[in-house]
Amino acid sequence: MPSAGAAEEPVETSGSVRRGRPGYDQETVLRRAIEVFNRQGYDATSMGDLARELGLTKSAIYHHVPSKEHLLASALDEALDALSSTVTAIAATHEQPAQARLRAALRTSVEILADHLPAVTLLLRARGNSEVEQAALDRRRAIDDALAELVRDAVREGSLRTDIEPELISRLLFGMVNSSIEWFHPDGAVDASQLADAITGIAFDGLSTR
Repeated sequence: MPSAGAAEEPVETSGSVRRGRPGYDQETVLRRAIEVFNRQGYDATSMGDLARELGLTKSAIYHHVPSKEHLLASALDEALDALSSTVTAIAATHEQPAQARLRAALRTSVEILADHLPAVTLLLRARGNSEVEQAALDRRRAIDDALAELVRDAVREGSLRTDIEPELISRLLFGMVNSSIEWFHPDGAVDASQLADAITGIAFDGLSTR
């Protein structure tokens, strides 16, 4: 219970917005939570840990978010929504040859990784240990399936090699992107555009038909 004279903003629970004590909003809490989840693991993080990270009491953090699971779901949705709205859309259109769409999907995946690096890192480390993670992995598999089908289209149209299984090509291509979370930093020596150029260049120089 707040001490006498401690002014506290009313909690709003309509929609997805919750506001509590001045100085923090839900977006700030989410950013800090993602940092902690990535640093010490989601399962090993408690709401008490998050409260200490923010300089709040354990009870006070519930003025900002309803649960740890809510924070995880919001973080995973951030990464998945970005991928679904762009990469999957590229794969689904048929206005360009499959190889051109595959190249665009690969480049866009790099851009999303750079723009949403903490959330994408959390997604790629999810192991399905909870209903929230399992739901996220189901969504991720749907995206992977769309990309694998795009690779198959490129093989069928004759623009990619036929001596490597399309599923393996897809895993190798997007594995290059996904592994970047271990070393890429937006302010590092290699920026997102350079990373996209390098990955697409290496991939298609090695996979294009001669």
